Amino acid sequence: MESSSYSPNEYNLLPDHPGVYKYFNATGELIYVGKAKSLKKRVSSYFNKNTGVNLKTRRMVREIERIEITLVNSEFDALLLENNLIKKSQPKYNILLRDDKTYPYLLVTQEPFPRIFQTRKMIPGRGTYYGPFASVKAMNNVLDLIRSLFTIRTCKLDLSPYKIQEGKYKVCLEYHIGNCQGPCVGLQKESDYLKDLDQAKHILKGNLGLPKSYFKQEMQKFAENLEFEKAQRAKEKLDLLEKYQAKSLVANPTIHNHDICTLVADEKYAYVNYMRVKNGALIVSKNVELKKKLDETDEELLLTALIRLQDQFQSDAEEVLVPFEIENPIEGLNLVNPKIGDKKKLIELSLKNARFYKQEKALLQGLNKDKKDRVIRQLQEDLSLPEIPDHIECFDNSNIQGTSPVASMVCFLNGKPAVKEYRHFHIKTVKGANDFASMKEIVGRRYKRLLEEGKSLPKLIVIDGGKGQLSAAVEALQELGIYGKMPIIGIAKRLEEIYFPGDMYPIHIDKKSESLRLLQRIRDEAHRFAITFHRKVRSKNAFGTQLTAIPGIGESTANKLLKHFKSVKKIKEASEQEIEEVIGKSRAKDLLEWMEKNKGSN
Repeated sequence: MESSSYSPNEYNLLPDHPGVYKYFNATGELIYVGKAKSLKKRVSSYFNKNTGVNLKTRRMVREIERIEITLVNSEFDALLLENNLIKKSQPKYNILLRDDKTYPYLLVTQEPFPRIFQTRKMIPGRGTYYGPFASVKAMNNVLDLIRSLFTIRTCKLDLSPYKIQEGKYKVCLEYHIGNCQGPCVGLQKESDYLKDLDQAKHILKGNLGLPKSYFKQEMQKFAENLEFEKAQRAKEKLDLLEKYQAKSLVANPTIHNHDICTLVADEKYAYVNYMRVKNGALIVSKNVELKKKLDETDEELLLTALIRLQDQFQSDAEEVLVPFEIENPIEGLNLVNPKIGDKKKLIELSLKNARFYKQEKALLQGLNKDKKDRVIRQLQEDLSLPEIPDHIECFDNSNIQGTSPVASMVCFLNGKPAVKEYRHFHIKTVKGANDFASMKEIVGRRYKRLLEEGKSLPKLIVIDGGKGQLSAAVEALQELGIYGKMPIIGIAKRLEEIYFPGDMYPIHIDKKSESLRLLQRIRDEAHRFAITFHRKVRSKNAFGTQLTAIPGIGESTANKLLKHFKSVKKIKEASEQEIEEVIGKSRAKDLLEWMEKNKGSN
């Protein structure tokens, strides 16, 4: 393969050969990968078409700054290379296949007396991996079947010949209950063990015919030698194998090695079902979701998913059954759209799975959409509110022994913080530590302003505090004439008691309730917001006091400095000219001299 680079204006110079093209933007980011039977015709179509092109494609074309191409021998090779590049780079304009799970494998180890166990990590040289399995349940069914039929060891002992000869090991419980024949103490030859293992490998590959023939021969051999007990055990294993095959049989056993891939799509997504059938038995069934990026056709979506899934499940299928005729068949990919018979029934079965997956996704999206309402609906029920509280406002005070009194209001919409609606309050009419009067002031100020601006009132007001703070807030609402138009509650911290105005006794919501957790979160957010603001105000006030102690700097000048520079750090970083512009040359000189003298003390 060879790669070349072109500018968007040079698309006519591209060769008329199969390959993969890559689009890069101005920052060098790979934004799209595509494959083509003819690179020149395919890439030119992006730049020549003026009609019938959607907005997303036009936007992508405007971003293209560089085109790279890679020539390959066939369109099928281009399809495989495209798939690998998309998996590796995840370009933003390529179809997104939503499947980031890791799948389990069964590993046959490369060691004396090999073991079979499950793993999710593929480490080269460790052994042979079979899978991946679309579900853990399917994998465990296969593993249980193998362990029922053959005595494959499960221990982690190093069964090198010299260690067995040294007599380092003793038989364990697995030997005594018949699950192992004791290779660790030389009771089983490795050649006999490997015969069983070879049959187990056939089952892992989905070829059940060979193990069935093996047990039939074993049964006949034992019967001829009058070893009827051994013949009966072989028969039981044959029956077990046939029962397993019957459970997984979905089609005529003459359907030897086929993949089935179908999809159903809507405007934004496609839902794909992929199945693998061997000897009539379904060995893989997988559903995936594709997110459309550039208004791709059903054919493009199907091929994208098919190649990815065949690669993931290491398919060696002779034929792939698809639900519609492929307009542009790809040499090397045997795609068939059956019209009648068992193969048509497999297509219908796959489509049934794809439709069901689509319905499941739609239901899940609906549940997720309603999830935000679930908690506030529960809150409505727990508090017996007339409306769903999709707009909640919570108030809290903060002061230290009456100094720098401030308050906060936080707003939650649909159960989530609406940070832009948060408000700070400086307490203006209350002197000293009076939480009740402070609460009345801020609640009154908040809703007086909302009424003046004609804005909507909340569906629930929460007061951080008990009866006293709640009564103060109620007084503010009564003076505004809006008490009773919206529910108001108080929440006391210690026992998480909920108070309603006029009720002597509080109510208690279940401690594990989502609605109580929402109230706690709102209350804690209001408290955090108030405390943060209070610390900031105290810091400013402390510095303001420090400024007024400077000869020539009074309260008015200190306020000007704080209003303009916001913090002590910014005042210290300001130039002499900047300070002069705010407070004049004389005062600026006094301030700078003082800061110079006290430079080491801060």
